Amino acid sequence: MFTPVRYSSEDEDSARWEGFAFRPGDIVISTRSKSGTTWMQMICALLVFQTPELPAPLGTLSPWLDWLITPRDQVFARLAAQSHRRFIKTHTPLDGIPLDPRASYIVVGRHPLDLAVSLYHQGDNINRELVRKLTGQPEPEGGQPPRPGLHDWLVSWVESQDRPDDQLDSLAGVIWHLSDAWARRTSPRPADRGQPDSGQVGQGQGRPADGGQRLAVVLVHYDDLCADLDGQMRRLAGLLGIAVPESAWPGLVRAATFDQMRARAKAQVPDPAGVLKDPAAFFRRGCSGAGHEILTSAECARYYARTARLAPPDLLDWLHRGSQAGPGWLESAAAG
Repeated sequence: MFTPVRYSSEDEDSARWEGFAFRPGDIVISTRSKSGTTWMQMICALLVFQTPELPAPLGTLSPWLDWLITPRDQVFARLAAQSHRRFIKTHTPLDGIPLDPRASYIVVGRHPLDLAVSLYHQGDNINRELVRKLTGQPEPEGGQPPRPGLHDWLVSWVESQDRPDDQLDSLAGVIWHLSDAWARRTSPRPADRGQPDSGQVGQGQGRPADGGQRLAVVLVHYDDLCADLDGQMRRLAGLLGIAVPESAWPGLVRAATFDQMRARAKAQVPDPAGVLKDPAAFFRRGCSGAGHEILTSAECARYYARTARLAPPDLLDWLHRGSQAGPGWLESAAAG
């Protein structure tokens, strides 16, 4: 029997998943922080409701189940009351949550260096004092030490020896989250470079095309969303068994772009408790390449050497997209 690993931090606890009642068709969005979580929530919302005018704020429609700031019973009650196809946010790797064959699991991957840069900037936008108050955490003894500059912080992040079970937002934690999902994936396969698997993931109400009980695990790359948002949204609709009228696609895709999401940040940023200092700053840049702009070629080389010891080559090939060539590759932005 599968026993989930428990991951916890000052504001998250994966044990809150215990006892959650899954329904056929549930969608679980499992990502590391700053990998495109809110973007994928928005895409799922657009596919489910098929209108840019959502019936409620995104954080209400797609609650963050493991977040300690919102009482667990309140989150469960909100999800139980939903009559639409549910899509639930988590930052927990798949080995830390229940794996139910009635659900589909979407894991978004982003180049870890770009993820880390976004994570750094996000840290400046969080009201830590309010987070501690809402979660009952004590004030740090001696006050909060000053943060190093971005370059030094990023070098330290690459070289840190933190374990995933101690710090999921460490480099090892990011790679573990993706490695675990990669081993369970039903799409993409190594040979298809992100193209749909015919009948290999949940159709209709999250069930396999043959009616069996295979677990549906879909990997999506942040850069694929940047490069071809329309194509990736259509791909996800097919994998999730959601039929969308052709006339609806232009409006749905436009609503998922970076500019549109930033323009409506107040309704789409996952911040019901008001812990963000500036909701619009949550959508900071929305493109790839920031990590390579900050590190030297030698520092980038150390990053790639480190990840080569943490993950299998096929996953790294999918994740890095040839960026080992060095600074200067930038992808066009859509959302982040």
